[in-house]
Amino acid sequence: MVFSLPFSLPALGQHTLKPAAGGFEYKGVIGLSLSIVISFTVGGILYGFGRRNKERLFRKEAMAVVGLSWVLATFLGALPYWLSGTSRGPAIRVLESDQPSLVLNRDWRFWIEWTPLPSLNEDQKAVLQAIFDSGAVGLTSNELVRLTRLENAVELAESIKHVGPQWDRNLLLPDEEDTGDRRTKNYRVRWVSMNLVDSLFESQSGFSTTGATVISDLEDPYLVPHCILFWRSSTHFLGGLGIIVLFVAVLGQGSAGKALMRAEMPGPTQEGSTERMQRTAWRFAGIYCVLTVVLAMILIGCGMNLFDALCHSFGTMATGGFSTYNASLGAFAQTLGGGRGAAIEYVVTIFMMVAGTNFTLLYLVAILQPFKLAKDIEWRTYLFLIFIFSTLVIAFGLSMGDFLNFSEAFRFGLFQVVSIITTTGFGTHDFDQWNNFGRGALLLLMFVGGCAGSTGGGLKVIRHVLFMKILLLETERAYHPSVVRLLKFEGKSVEGQDLRRNILVYFGLIFFIFALSWLALITLESESTWGASHEHKLVDSASAVAATLNNIGPGLGTVGPTKNYGHFGELSKLLFVWLMMLGRLEIFPVLVLCIPGFWRNT
Repeated sequence: MVFSLPFSLPALGQHTLKPAAGGFEYKGVIGLSLSIVISFTVGGILYGFGRRNKERLFRKEAMAVVGLSWVLATFLGALPYWLSGTSRGPAIRVLESDQPSLVLNRDWRFWIEWTPLPSLNEDQKAVLQAIFDSGAVGLTSNELVRLTRLENAVELAESIKHVGPQWDRNLLLPDEEDTGDRRTKNYRVRWVSMNLVDSLFESQSGFSTTGATVISDLEDPYLVPHCILFWRSSTHFLGGLGIIVLFVAVLGQGSAGKALMRAEMPGPTQEGSTERMQRTAWRFAGIYCVLTVVLAMILIGCGMNLFDALCHSFGTMATGGFSTYNASLGAFAQTLGGGRGAAIEYVVTIFMMVAGTNFTLLYLVAILQPFKLAKDIEWRTYLFLIFIFSTLVIAFGLSMGDFLNFSEAFRFGLFQVVSIITTTGFGTHDFDQWNNFGRGALLLLMFVGGCAGSTGGGLKVIRHVLFMKILLLETERAYHPSVVRLLKFEGKSVEGQDLRRNILVYFGLIFFIFALSWLALITLESESTWGASHEHKLVDSASAVAATLNNIGPGLGTVGPTKNYGHFGELSKLLFVWLMMLGRLEIFPVLVLCIPGFWRNT
């Protein structure tokens, strides 16, 4: 949080593609400063309680520490959004011309419903649409007349205020509410500030490197200050290797550090000595930081400023996907031109693939043993999946007319396949508009993930490799029950420590949680969330659960790459928070917190 404060200054807090914003971001500074004070206070209290405790930390306690630390980090990380008054999105939704507009309503059950507003005539709808499309800035009188081509557009805007009390509350006329900038003189729609649940969602999405968001406009510093945007991307950096791994690397906790790291690191882990675990944490942290800095320097060379380069480096190496633009990385191609935009996309594609690679293999490459990278079956499978899915997406996309030419198909197809399999979630093309095969392929990739020991989420490639081997062995046992074959990986037996059972249990748990959460979401969420497209509720809900459980971010339909999660109800957002944490910590450190027997002294 402290490192985010300098980006409240106009000299540092600037978008590459936007005009220079004027003024000191006092709202962001106040929110961050209060959050820093609260965080230090909470940390001091916990340190006071724990400093005299010299008992050994075992696996059970380590799992509790990891799970509770992520819960605490989520709450503390949410404070800057909440205390700064960061805006989430408009209070109304304007649907197709034949559908009534909707207004956000909350009740005591944490239930959000988008209820229909009183109907408007055709001219009033045209005026409202123009105001709504202008975002939070709004339109001047002259702009409103010019865009709608209605001489009485101003009178029509004022008449909407008299249609009903909800219109009067959510449509703002010039000088009705002072914002301290030019939008005070404009016709505009009221925007909603992030509440605590919104802030928890954004915080957990950052720490879990999911990259899902509830914020509709990232480019307006009045709505989201640059220093808050930098904090938002910083949560990716912190969550990339995990708060506890950084804790072990910096402080060292002996056998406790070993237990903490086993509970924190994604993917099946090997046992090791305490010193080896701490050295591994140091190496991973060093590689992670070096790659982040290298990527930031390359992005600056491609045309980004320091602010955008750091934010996108954090999102890439953490496989998180938070951007500083509404169009994600696609904004650079739209503004800088195809050449520089494509260069940025290809650079990020390469670094996403690196971030999805086991960091142990990256260390071996760093000490000049690259042949071990090529020998690793998980990494070869990872590259094979990228090649196969990219080829199929490109081929079907070209045949279905999703892309204009092969160059565009290769660029966008490869980028989105890598972005999804590594669970980064950056977007350069609206894949929700692709053909059904392309959309389905990306949905399947959400359940694959990167390599074990990487910053990627998902089930991990190594689990899929071992799962297929287990299926083949069990299939053979069905017709040769007397044959005993060991489960082998890279020519070595890996039957020890109940690995076969653990793989099957993990797959079973993932799909059980997916199915249960999907049913919960379609039950909790009102059909008004989908407006006129409520027939897509089942598929959209499934993709939203898959995208949060596997730490992807964007899904399909109402949570597609050009949309966000802001229109969901509070209970649904809390469900997503839980799913993101489950996916990042690989279920058990979070799930055990919900089991009463875990808290008993045995």
